[in-house]
Amino acid sequence: MQSDIDPRHLIGRKAFDRNGTKIGTVDEVYLDDATGVPEWAAIRTGFFSRDAFVPLEPSRLEDGTLHVPFDRSLIKDAPDFGVGRHLSPAQELQLYHHYGLDTTAPPPPEDRDFGRLAGQDEG
Repeated sequence: MQSDIDPRHLIGRKAFDRNGTKIGTVDEVYLDDATGVPEWAAIRTGFFSRDAFVPLEPSRLEDGTLHVPFDRSLIKDAPDFGVGRHLSPAQELQLYHHYGLDTTAPPPPEDRDFGRLAGQDEG
């Protein structure tokens, strides 16, 4: 998502799924603990008056509305952790898995032998 967007400006915006169907209204925004970057939005869906967490990274803000690249049914079935509390790393991992997002770290660079260091004897 656009990193220059103030998370406070997301609250109250309408949210739509990838088909353009209204999901609900952004109720809260959750920031990444390490970076402070907006990571999750809690959207008041109207499904049993609960909020559904959606990832902000693949989402986009367009014409004053949040567009989430997932189907409404997937969002509706997202794990319910309640709002107003901190999301634990385990809860975030559950959400990433629910949305099929990759949470693995990139593989380490290949270890290569570039030859001898200058000043080293061949011993």
